[in-house]
Amino acid sequence: MPPTAAGSLIGPLRETDISAIRTTTLTAAGCAALLLATTAACGTVENLTAGQKITRAADKLGEQKSLSFELSLEAKPDALLDLAGGQGDEAMPPTVAKALAGAHVTFSVRSRKPLSDSGEKDFVGMGMKLSVPGGTLAEYRLAGDFVYFRLDMQKSSELMGFPLPSPKDLPKGEEGLAKALEGEWVKVDVTDLKKNASGKGSSDSTGSKDSTGSKDSLDEKTQRKVLKALRGVIADDVTLRSAGTENGTERIVAKASFREFLTDLFDKLGPLKDELPPGAGFPTAKDLKDAPAKKVAVDFSLTNGTLSKISFDLATLADGKKGAKVPLVVKFGKAGDVGAPSGATEVPLGELGGPLLSGAPMGSF
Repeated sequence: MPPTAAGSLIGPLRETDISAIRTTTLTAAGCAALLLATTAACGTVENLTAGQKITRAADKLGEQKSLSFELSLEAKPDALLDLAGGQGDEAMPPTVAKALAGAHVTFSVRSRKPLSDSGEKDFVGMGMKLSVPGGTLAEYRLAGDFVYFRLDMQKSSELMGFPLPSPKDLPKGEEGLAKALEGEWVKVDVTDLKKNASGKGSSDSTGSKDSTGSKDSLDEKTQRKVLKALRGVIADDVTLRSAGTENGTERIVAKASFREFLTDLFDKLGPLKDELPPGAGFPTAKDLKDAPAKKVAVDFSLTNGTLSKISFDLATLADGKKGAKVPLVVKFGKAGDVGAPSGATEVPLGELGGPLLSGAPMGSF
């Protein structure tokens, strides 16, 4: 089996991926607070009260030492097929629709301190798991000095619709990669990954560098500017109202015109374009003009004052069948097991070489 084939199954394992595992959970929680926070510029007392509740609820996530968030599509396969559209070869395969309808991605983190006060050395474990009907498709963990991962190649084969190479097809000396293909836990030393990544980043005079030297993160000053712009648009375009409380959970609904919100947001972000990382593409005027002008609603659930769920129906932006619902849901809770799994096979980075350092699946999670 050629190295690129193995790489396409397992994906890259770079220090940038480790940074992503470290920060994704906190970033998501922070984005929830950021996107929901309103200022005193909100128009009504009801808006201000609902905004304050959401802000406090999101802040409570940062006060915890253990946090998980689960992203999923709570939709029926037929609804996904209708939303995707397409005819013949361009249509979504039913097997993919079934997998997506039951799939969810879970990010988890544990720290010795409240998450909002935690530095890199305070985290004791982080993890990411992709689950589909029937079990776990892929899982990554960062614990101690190692990155751990495992993959279910049989399920991957079923979803892709064609057979994947067998571990028996691997050349002699790639026993570690064979373990990964067999669905067993494999671990790689973080120090080796850092050494491999050193010297590969590039600097840019217009912005800051991340831990690997690449300009793909925002400096603190730019973050404040983006925050100010976003808050201004939310204050002007978004209305919030309480939809009542049931069994200790209050639901707050935020509504806005999708096209108006996007247009105003990118108008305010326009002056910051040169300060944003490369690849942060802006939609064209035509893109914004063609965006749906529909009113969209985002539901926020607050349980005992803490943000517990965010839900948005993707079908509201599509011209599909009436009544079809495709809710995109984020659920917040306590982290599951993110410790070092027992029995993992340590694989030297040099032994894995190209196969694990090429491809895309991990980077796409």
